[in-house]
Amino acid sequence: MPGCHVMAKPASSRCNLNCRYCFYIEKQQQSVMDDATLEAFIRQQIAAQPDNAIVPFAWQGGEPTLCGLDFFRRVAALQKQYADGKRIENAFQTNGLLLNDDWCRFFREHGWLVGISIDGPADLHDAYRVNRSGKPSHHHVVNAIQLLVKHRVEFNLLCVVNALNSQQPQRLYRYLRSLGTPFLQFIPLVEQDAQGQLTAESVSGDAWGTFLNTVFDRWALDDIGRVYVQLFDSTLGVWSGYPSQMCTFGETCGHALALEANGDMYACDHYVYTDYHLGNLHQIPISEINASRDATAFGQSKKTTLSDECRHCEVLRFCQGDCPKHRIQRGKSALCEGYRRFFSHTAPHMRVMRDLLRQRRSPMELMAILRKSG
Repeated sequence: MPGCHVMAKPASSRCNLNCRYCFYIEKQQQSVMDDATLEAFIRQQIAAQPDNAIVPFAWQGGEPTLCGLDFFRRVAALQKQYADGKRIENAFQTNGLLLNDDWCRFFREHGWLVGISIDGPADLHDAYRVNRSGKPSHHHVVNAIQLLVKHRVEFNLLCVVNALNSQQPQRLYRYLRSLGTPFLQFIPLVEQDAQGQLTAESVSGDAWGTFLNTVFDRWALDDIGRVYVQLFDSTLGVWSGYPSQMCTFGETCGHALALEANGDMYACDHYVYTDYHLGNLHQIPISEINASRDATAFGQSKKTTLSDECRHCEVLRFCQGDCPKHRIQRGKSALCEGYRRFFSHTAPHMRVMRDLLRQRRSPMELMAILRKSG
């Protein structure tokens, strides 16, 4: 049985922002994860991984810093206690509002990767992300990024692409790459209203395709090997014969679970809903939940529920129908046309980079080729 990835939400849905969009639809006002649940999670997550495997821990929310730094010092101590010779890696996703020198020293000391959410320059970011008092949050995020740079913490930027910032792709990309890390992730906002339609804040398929193609063209001219955009790297990997790095583009899913503060486990962090509850780790160990019939069926359903149009699509191997959560338009992803345009538009450049790699040459050579061709 393969190992599993668990997205832990130790503060549940608690957050110190009041965004115009939120991935938590069923708000659960739970207490912060208690020590018994934390200990059980860390012990079981390590045990659930194959021998010699890297053990991944991912901390998200809500906002995990609301648990306090002492909580994560306890995390580090428990991981050391139960490591059993396995290598442990931690990723921590935050809005940055509570980061200070002490947090950054902790991340640096223990080698944690931090993902910090920022949706662009102040006018774009603050249009959707404000604090509980309705005040802008951008300057707090920038201060947090400066602290991460100061303490030499490895971090990436997580940018939610929405109806507003998708209209300024070049400006957004230039801004993000100026903030002190070359690692960028673009996350499309796809949410439904009560009628099952895309919300006004969501990015449309057309806008998503234009955004990706515009950013890719700039990246291909100037930044190959200098800036690492998760989607671009993953796509090149598929061209080179590897599985996608992104679960949204996997042929199946089912081994990326979500953990709530009380020990409840769900099939996916996009599906923290009652219908997808798999059990509680105080009653069923993570290894058994990962191997359960319900988890397996959930993962396989991504493949078995593909629309006929998707099954015969020329770009299926790249997107695999996208995340099932996005399949809200006649069984297809709301972003279908955007992805189709992106994978088609980038294909010539991806082929060149793939061939360069096969020749043990750098894909950076594509930049010189493009400049020569005008």
